[in-house]
Amino acid sequence: MIKLNNQIKLKKKKIRVGRGIGSGKGKTSGRGVKGQKSRSGVSIKSFEGGQMPLYRRLPKRGFNAIKEKNIAILNLNKIQGFLDKKTISTKEILNSDLLKKLRLISKNSIKLKVLGSGNIKEKINIEADLASKSAIEKLEKIGGSINLKK
Repeated sequence: MIKLNNQIKLKKKKIRVGRGIGSGKGKTSGRGVKGQKSRSGVSIKSFEGGQMPLYRRLPKRGFNAIKEKNIAILNLNKIQGFLDKKTISTKEILNSDLLKKLRLISKNSIKLKVLGSGNIKEKINIEADLASKSAIEKLEKIGGSINLKK
């Protein structure tokens, strides 16, 4: 029977330190004599002997915006889904305050954007901050309206 390389499992023998002189790793267990590195529980990974470490010598890069714009995105097929489930009605104006109250969008969202993915069958009035051209066209085609805030 021929065994392929990836099927052969060889187990490397673990070095047992501190098991007597004959093992070659006895007494100090290959750690040398005294000093910080010979003790247990010590890590000096980024310490460079008092020299200014590399991670502090290099300049900081990147930028984290303090005020991140949270825009809630709503597709037309999602709105149609809410209408089918009777979560929202066609009589009321669909705006970000109503959607936040019904917990359909995040309460942290600042603006509402309507996108034209999918189809909408019922006419509805929407008040949003942003909207795509296709969403506006589809809404106006069925007799609905979209009011964009400035």
